[in-house]
Amino acid sequence: MPTDDLPETFHVTTDEQLRAVSNLTRHRIMAVLRFEPATITQIAERVGLAKGSSSYHVRLLERAGLVKVVRTRKVRGVTERYYAMAARSIALPDPGEGGPDVLMRHAVADLEASPADGERHVRMAHLRLTDEQFAELGERLQALADEYRELSDPSLPDASLVFALFHPRAHEQTEQAVQTEQAVQTKQTEQAVQAEGDAK
Repeated sequence: MPTDDLPETFHVTTDEQLRAVSNLTRHRIMAVLRFEPATITQIAERVGLAKGSSSYHVRLLERAGLVKVVRTRKVRGVTERYYAMAARSIALPDPGEGGPDVLMRHAVADLEASPADGERHVRMAHLRLTDEQFAELGERLQALADEYRELSDPSLPDASLVFALFHPRAHEQTEQAVQTEQAVQTKQTEQAVQAEGDAK
């Protein structure tokens, strides 16, 4: 199935789907299938898995509806199945306040596993924006990501892009948390000094 024929977005809505997409190995398998179909053997080679492990993870993704068989062919009497993503992108549910963000955990794991001497562009910026500017920036970032996704060539090296635009916790709450932490540290220091004095 050509990438152009895929639905735009797959919305993760069930616990089974969330469990399937939350696993880092399956995340990397989906990255392989994002641009072109592949067999179990090809997936195993690209992700660095044993063929049996690759088959297990792909079956879980297929059962959850995240990947699908797009074509088959006979090779020496054996049917080879080619798998592809069920959609061009995956939309995850909001983890809620304090909940683990699957996407960011995967992104950090991939970044840490990338070659230390490879080229990277990592930046964090703190902005003050109106609601309109916030929405506009989000749309522009998404449009830029979509533009370069259209230029992606499966024959070229992988490149991962992750962006997060969000409103952090209110300043008053953050400041209160910092003050509480400082008070705890001060108390611990005082107790340590007192204990040292008693020991003498």
